[in-house]
Amino acid sequence: LAIAQHQGPVYLRFGRPKWPVFIPESLPFELGKIQRLVEGTDITLAACGHMVWKSLEAAEVLRERGIAAEVLNVHTIKPFDEEGLLRSLEKTGAVVSVEEHNRYGGLGEAIAQTLAIRKPCPQEFVAVQDTFGESGKPADLLKKYGLDVPQIVAAAETAVRRKA
Repeated sequence: LAIAQHQGPVYLRFGRPKWPVFIPESLPFELGKIQRLVEGTDITLAACGHMVWKSLEAAEVLRERGIAAEVLNVHTIKPFDEEGLLRSLEKTGAVVSVEEHNRYGGLGEAIAQTLAIRKPCPQEFVAVQDTFGESGKPADLLKKYGLDVPQIVAAAETAVRRKA
């Protein structure tokens, strides 16, 4: 619905995995505005697409390990919601960008640019490591390319250590 009302070019990506519905109906959707799904104080997990669900799962593992992760749904890469990211980083002081995309030219770089200009702090990347993709079952591909819960948890733990 938001795209139908938008003037200008857009890109909408659909995937094949079947994830649970995890966005509350009461949470407003606005192009260019980050949605905070979980409150946290130790690390920000800024995710887009399928990786939002994986970040929610990782936040549970981190909680069990004593790390309070804030999970952001960065559903719009352009325009990028710098203010929404910065509000989260004021609390957490570190971020993991989590995307099912090449680590170059996507969400991670948008976050890195914001950090470089406005708030330097530790950032870790969970993304495809500049390689060609393959066809296969979505869960198998996420594991193959390091886009799963263990990698998000490890990146978050690394970013938290780097704050100290």
